[in-house]
Amino acid sequence: MPYTAGAHVQMEETGMGTEVIEVSDADFAEKVEQSSKPVLVDFWAEWCGPCRAMAPVLDDFASEYGEKITVAKLNVDSSPSTAQRFQVMSIPTMLLFEGGQPKKQLVGAMPKEHLAAELGEWA
Repeated sequence: MPYTAGAHVQMEETGMGTEVIEVSDADFAEKVEQSSKPVLVDFWAEWCGPCRAMAPVLDDFASEYGEKITVAKLNVDSSPSTAQRFQVMSIPTMLLFEGGQPKKQLVGAMPKEHLAAELGEWA
């Protein structure tokens, strides 16, 4: 199922990888910081045009690389504490977490190929 802004997305195993999941202030520690594999968190908001442009890119990335990296989305309007905690000032911002710690930060919309190249160490 493709990611749609504002929709509740469940993680589903597919033949090619996994789907994008939603995280919030309430479950960030469980789903991101305690994950056994790296997690790419997209900090976004519904009103953000570049964030909406990243949705299909992240869907494609999750389908292709989801077995190695979990892709998650955190709405900064409904979960501002986590965004503040990681000093997210611009959106879209993507943080890659490994072992519960942020390892890489990417800011702005980009094509899947650029995203994959930036995350090559983990993808």
